Amino acid sequence: MNNLNMMQEIMVWVIPVLFAVTVHEVAHGWIASKLGDKTALMLGRLTLNPFKHIDLVGTVLVPLACLLVGNFIFGWAKPVPVDWRNLRKPRRDAALVAFAGPASNFIMALLWAFVAKFGAFAMQQGYGNALFLAYVGQAGIAINLLLMILNLIPIPPLDGSRVVSSLLPRDLANIYGAIEPYGLIILLVLMFSNVLSMILLPPLAWMQQFIHGVFAL
Repeated sequence: MNNLNMMQEIMVWVIPVLFAVTVHEVAHGWIASKLGDKTALMLGRLTLNPFKHIDLVGTVLVPLACLLVGNFIFGWAKPVPVDWRNLRKPRRDAALVAFAGPASNFIMALLWAFVAKFGAFAMQQGYGNALFLAYVGQAGIAINLLLMILNLIPIPPLDGSRVVSSLLPRDLANIYGAIEPYGLIILLVLMFSNVLSMILLPPLAWMQQFIHGVFAL
């Protein structure tokens, strides 16, 4: 996408980013509702309307800043509220609720691959506007794989930490969970020290190559 100007890049990324963070949060709430907690449902958060989930910093400012100065783009939405006490088997179900977010991003990456494939096919048929569709599909693959990998990092409060916590003995899980108030600071330090890029980019590149190979993109 190096041949796009800044406004075109924003137009390419805005829809994939909104859907990536929205579906991620809805997946958490939907699985929680199936496992006994209806909090997100009662608060009207089980909707694909992105305006119900947009966080000014995570959904708007951070992705724009990444687009301007970074070599990858990511963001987040307002977390869907989950009352873990309502879950039928709190430790096991908390892991399932947490894993639902990254799983939804992987599924969306595959769906965006179909969009990119259709865009490439339409371009071969001479439809000039299909280039935008191909770009949007590629952006959808990238942002969803990135969010999946990022959220599987076992740093509280990321989803991966809840999966790890459910596997630990209760005493160790409580000690591990005590890191959560400092999780954002840890992530920011990793990001500005470029360590986060070193963690995220290799698996991101591998998974993109895998999907590109499967869909012959």
